[in-house]
Amino acid sequence: MAVLEQLGIQIKTHMSSITNEEAQMVESLLAEAEKAKKKPSPASGKAAADGKPAPQAKAEEAKKAAPQEKPATSKADVNGAGEALQKGRRVEVHAGDTIKSTAQAMGISSADAVKALMDSGMMLSAMTAVNDAVLAVFSKKFGVQFEVLPAVKKAEAVFHEKKAGKGAKKHGAANAAARKPGVLTARPPIVTVMGHVDHGKTTLLDSIRHSNVTAQEAGGITQHIGAYVVTHEGRPIVFLDTPGHEAFTAMRARGANVTDIVILVIGADDGVMPQTKEAINHIKAAQVPLVVAINKVDKPTANPDRVRQQLTEQEVFLEGWGGEVGAVEVSAKTGKGIPELLERVLLEAEMQELKGDAGASPEGVVIEAELDKGKGPVATVIVQKGTLQLGDIVLFGTAWGKIRALFDWAGKPTRKVGPSMPAEILGLDEVPQPGETFTVVESEREARTMMAEARARERDEGATTARRTSLDDLYSQLKEGELPQLNLVVKCDVQGSLEALCASLEKLATNEVGVSIIHRGVGRIAESDVMLASTSNAVIVGFNVRPDANAKRAAEADGVEIRTYSVIYDAIDDVKAAMSGLLKPVLREESLGEVEIRETFKVPKAGKIAGCHVMQGLIRRTARVRLVRDGVVLWDGRIATLRHFKDEAREVKAGMDCGVALEGYQDFLVGDLLEVYDVVEEKRTL
Repeated sequence: MAVLEQLGIQIKTHMSSITNEEAQMVESLLAEAEKAKKKPSPASGKAAADGKPAPQAKAEEAKKAAPQEKPATSKADVNGAGEALQKGRRVEVHAGDTIKSTAQAMGISSADAVKALMDSGMMLSAMTAVNDAVLAVFSKKFGVQFEVLPAVKKAEAVFHEKKAGKGAKKHGAANAAARKPGVLTARPPIVTVMGHVDHGKTTLLDSIRHSNVTAQEAGGITQHIGAYVVTHEGRPIVFLDTPGHEAFTAMRARGANVTDIVILVIGADDGVMPQTKEAINHIKAAQVPLVVAINKVDKPTANPDRVRQQLTEQEVFLEGWGGEVGAVEVSAKTGKGIPELLERVLLEAEMQELKGDAGASPEGVVIEAELDKGKGPVATVIVQKGTLQLGDIVLFGTAWGKIRALFDWAGKPTRKVGPSMPAEILGLDEVPQPGETFTVVESEREARTMMAEARARERDEGATTARRTSLDDLYSQLKEGELPQLNLVVKCDVQGSLEALCASLEKLATNEVGVSIIHRGVGRIAESDVMLASTSNAVIVGFNVRPDANAKRAAEADGVEIRTYSVIYDAIDDVKAAMSGLLKPVLREESLGEVEIRETFKVPKAGKIAGCHVMQGLIRRTARVRLVRDGVVLWDGRIATLRHFKDEAREVKAGMDCGVALEGYQDFLVGDLLEVYDVVEEKRTL
């Protein structure tokens, strides 16, 4: 059992069964270990190395040894003859990859990899994460070069390593064939509704839902699953019923770009409000197409043109107002404009040319998940590619399972769900996290193996370090080219302070160092601000405001720095100081003196020496010199030696004589001038 564990083969008891392939791996490892115990004499070892039998070997022993040469031939093929292990071949591995997955990437078995480490004195399991020492052994043993890439997440990484590995099992070829893209067909757009509180988001969603689903479907919606489908002119549209921009940004923070189009709801009576501005900033950061729904136009106080003007001030340019963003006047209460809004959404979808491959291997994203007392772990997903079917074995980042129940958006049992469609699945071993992606694998065995590798990797790596964005480390990030500009989220206590602070910070931008205020607002620093800062690699600057408890916890978890100030100039100075350190210094030439060459002579081993007289200033050993003849610069470089009489000198002042040897240059003549100067770096400020 210890050998099986070392090879990364998961078993429960000594009565568990293993496959023939696993048995061969065990036999191979035990055989190699047995050979290692038998220490042959130098004579026999030399004979074996020469490919000749030992002189004292008997004929019978030679006959017995002959069949044993076959494994050696196989091993030799593994060590370099095969295509997978050509000398110098580059192999890509991710930080935290296991020995088993690294072996697959090299095209060898786990047993060969573990054996190579044993020979080097490293007793490691196949499930151990590789490090520099392990890669060095593999590189020397198998003659390959490794390129270490950043770590990828959990089970999703294991799946892709399995998929890409050259040592994949037979079913891997069939799995790869199943993933070949088929015919791309139009898929429904996935829409999220956002906006300020009390501007009618929920009412608008209810109006859309009840007026665009059939009575039969509507009757089946007893508890919706976080997403639903409406049909307009025979074409489906998927709406995500999320709590707003917090959920929208949380999904994006986990790398899940689910939304195709955002409907921004703005009350025609109130106009653009703080949460509207916040939503606009989130939409811009995500770069998702936008359709504006100007709601409550049935009210006497409605002023749609004022809304359009306010959006222009937020750099959202509507059609007819110098831009291309569509805007539709609607009334969620009366239903006015709802068909036109859906028509605009479908038009936007046509312009995006949304396509899906129903024949591909299914992949998608979790939008909601919970632990139901009666059903167990339940996940609501959006299928992004392929067709998800009852009985499929799904693998998430933190969970896996065989789908034992599949429900459509209306809560009705179904056998399959196509691209862009929401579904609820049961049968998982744990509750996945919203925003996690899923894939479908061939067998439960494969899923268990991948999840075991993922969890082993997570244990080996320990807690991952959150990416931190701070003013203190801004210099190193920008120096490495990771951050072309400083992104800021600015929150203040009053509007006047907000405008003053933002204007001052924006003035700090130069053509070398940029400042981008991705969100500004009045009020306390909320969790949504932290989420936006995390996804945009931004620093939060607060003036006379503090983060709430949720924001503090989120900032600590995501590694987002929050800087709060009570003096506005302190905030400006901090950002200015951080940015000033990024500016390249100015190089300024400082003249030190002028020297005339009055004599030249040769010194053995030293070469040609210039006998000089310091006309003005001084000449310094560490300074640069420029050789000038008849007003033309012939050479520019450094001094090799400087002497006053026979002694080496650090500097010689005006009115004195000296001997000078130039570094790599001897074509000087009597009468030439040496201009002595230093190059001084001057720090720049904003």
